[in-house]
Amino acid sequence: MNIGHYTFAEFRRLAEKFHGFAAPGILLGGRMVTAAMAALPEGTLFEALVETRSCLPDAVQLLTPCSVGNGRLHLVNHGKMALSLFDKYSGRGVRCFVDPSRLGPWPEIRAWFMKEKSKEQQDGALLEQEIEKAGNSFITLVGMIVDNSFLGKKSSGPVALCPCCGESYPRGHGDKCLLCQGETPFVMLPR
Repeated sequence: MNIGHYTFAEFRRLAEKFHGFAAPGILLGGRMVTAAMAALPEGTLFEALVETRSCLPDAVQLLTPCSVGNGRLHLVNHGKMALSLFDKYSGRGVRCFVDPSRLGPWPEIRAWFMKEKSKEQQDGALLEQEIEKAGNSFITLVGMIVDNSFLGKKSSGPVALCPCCGESYPRGHGDKCLLCQGETPFVMLPR
């Protein structure tokens, strides 16, 4: 069973090159993206919503036109191995998730997914074999409609120059950029 337009081996190599290594999450993610895409009506202009920051977003970016950069890949970090593909205009689509109740035939996938074994205890080769053989058997798909806040192109509006740092920023953020308002995940070092 292919992953997108790729054989399992081809997708594994592509994932390894893009992600740095062929992590189980990106391989499972490839299966999930393929199943979700197959459930959409042909020709649907869709966007993606991913519910984890780990691995799965990279599978979406490899197999769909949705990326962080073009704004069609949305991340809501619920810590779940789940994704939704939805019509860009109507919000209707499908949510796809790894269903623990369907992992019985796949003990190594289950042990990895449920964190029943440490990485050192996992049998990586067996895990990959199970992911290849499992196809879509561990996936559940349900219809969904995404919240309206995810629909439509979001413009950042007019741009201004920050009076403190001199950098450009969306004027709607206030009288100075968010960085100069103290909203930053880092500390600037002196030049």
